[in-house]
Amino acid sequence: MRKGGKRKSTSQKQETEVKASSSSQENQKENHKLASQAKRAKTSKPQPQLEYFEDKRNLEDLWKAAFPVGTEWDQLDSVYQFNWNFSNLEEAFEEGGRLYGKKVYLFGCTEPQLVPYKGENKVICIPVVVAVVSPFPPSDKIGINSVQREAEEIVPMKQMKMDWVPYIPLENRDSQVDRLQSQMFILSCTQRRVALKQMKIDRLKKYEYCLPYFYQPLKEDELEQSTEVQIIFPAAQKPVFCEFDWELDELDEFTDQLIEADELDKDKKDAFKVKFI
Repeated sequence: MRKGGKRKSTSQKQETEVKASSSSQENQKENHKLASQAKRAKTSKPQPQLEYFEDKRNLEDLWKAAFPVGTEWDQLDSVYQFNWNFSNLEEAFEEGGRLYGKKVYLFGCTEPQLVPYKGENKVICIPVVVAVVSPFPPSDKIGINSVQREAEEIVPMKQMKMDWVPYIPLENRDSQVDRLQSQMFILSCTQRRVALKQMKIDRLKKYEYCLPYFYQPLKEDELEQSTEVQIIFPAAQKPVFCEFDWELDELDEFTDQLIEADELDKDKKDAFKVKFI
């Protein structure tokens, strides 16, 4: 009886050790599993946030495509520094708009305006787009005029590397251009800006006084051509606004009067006169 009791006690002890060992192994496995999950959780990459972009409008770059004729070359970058809103022009080409279904020729220009910007007044070139409805190109000529020219110079557009070219809306740019029957044409200029440094000053200045020349013989003879031009000269302290009559005013005398009136700095006299070349 004693020997049997001893064997039973020993068996119970071994069974307890086996259970303890099994339980320990399960705990190790569970801890290893939790550690692996924690490690994976730490090393998992964050999910990127979805970005949403507005769909591009079909004609949103129309105003940029139309060359701003008559704008000084060094001002072109300032024209495009703002994303100007020409939604009224885009809507005019939509169904029901004034230009819908019509053949239209467009060119750009700029109007310098003194506007408040970031707490100070600055002269900013504001872009303008002119639309001409016509069944054929309204002109193949460019008029060149400055304040010191007694007569306007009329030259072919191609002499100034300008021409009317089709404008392709965004939705059609994957199509073959020669198969499209475009109803929209823009004034384009292929003059490379990198070549301006080698250009003579007289030739360079011609671009600043260009405008498409539209001749209407029944109306032009009735209109008296004005000899007054408005001048805006940017300056650090205060821009100079004035009107110059190229028939009645003499440039040196006109400039001296501005200096005497403290409207123009004396050291800016030559720079101011260059605007009239």
